[in-house]
Amino acid sequence: MKIISVFNNKGGVGKTTLTYHLACALAEMGKKILLIDFDPQCNLTIYGIDTEDLHKIWEPEDSFIDDFAASRIKLTEQEFTSLNSHTRTIHYLLKPAEDGTGELNFLPPPVSIARNLDLIPGRLTLHKYENRIAERWSGLYSRDPLSVRTVTQIRGIAIQYAEENLYDFVIIDTSPNLGALNKVIISTVDGFLVPCFPDMFSLYGIRNIGNSLLKWQEEFNIIYQLISDEKRNLFPKQFVRFLGFNIYNAKRYTSTNPWNLAQAAYNYALEIPNTIKKHIAPEVRQHLTEEMINAPIGNTAIMHSHNTLPSMAQKYRTPIWRVPSTQNIDSEDASTIKGNQAIYIQKQNDYRTFAEDLLLRINRLD
Repeated sequence: MKIISVFNNKGGVGKTTLTYHLACALAEMGKKILLIDFDPQCNLTIYGIDTEDLHKIWEPEDSFIDDFAASRIKLTEQEFTSLNSHTRTIHYLLKPAEDGTGELNFLPPPVSIARNLDLIPGRLTLHKYENRIAERWSGLYSRDPLSVRTVTQIRGIAIQYAEENLYDFVIIDTSPNLGALNKVIISTVDGFLVPCFPDMFSLYGIRNIGNSLLKWQEEFNIIYQLISDEKRNLFPKQFVRFLGFNIYNAKRYTSTNPWNLAQAAYNYALEIPNTIKKHIAPEVRQHLTEEMINAPIGNTAIMHSHNTLPSMAQKYRTPIWRVPSTQNIDSEDASTIKGNQAIYIQKQNDYRTFAEDLLLRINRLD
């Protein structure tokens, strides 16, 4: 089992759309996948769950997010068991560590959103857990058990679910920033990939990620040496590794360059591998060949503009290639979807190509 994340500190690069469709492609290839939504905007959650159903998940948790222990006392054992027999959000699962109370006795079931594909939904309140990480960070250097628990709980929950449900991959969606929550997520997953747009902002985004990784690795190396062997088992054996980049949702031009991008965009795209080599430390990417560093994951398979296809996928809560076969399509969408049916369906092969290339890179982590 591997835990991976799709991450960029620059927003608007299609991170959540890519995460969802990657998971769908892998699931259709026979891999068992768990998605966890760690972006407080909850866009990944909306891909999988109707808003009214999501409200039914959030509402019973509200008092627990305010004060877990006080809310627990008000319920009988049977009532608490009933609460946890239904899907709970990732913040609810983390709340005992945030409040410093006891662990949950068993794991609430994730939402099944497709065959081989489950989801632990997000919640707007995740900033509270991020604040707790920041408050307790210094406690790691004095081996404080609650600080260690707070920092390792994210990976711990992913591993627990994977062991119980036999997932091949846990894929984590993140918010576009370099704050304390992402610091812990990215530093304790097995690998991450970066979706890019061919522009100046993505180059600076990669530079920022690389510089942050250096600092985070230094901190985790110190902490790892200070804590006991038992607590070391709560951390990954190796610091996170870089899986590569992809150029996503860029405008297609008929061009002489091999990626069919406008020349200015192509020039920026060519700078991405150089920026990676300059700013992402060799030990984080040494498992990749030179060719893998230079080429986008999946090459041009999902590089070019998706136009309105992702919004349709989110609206009907299904991957792009399944939209045309969805039942009860709204009348205002029917003609557009029918007229572009071949384009929708082709995306299945495109994302499979992308997923197959990513799997080759993930296999090199071992």
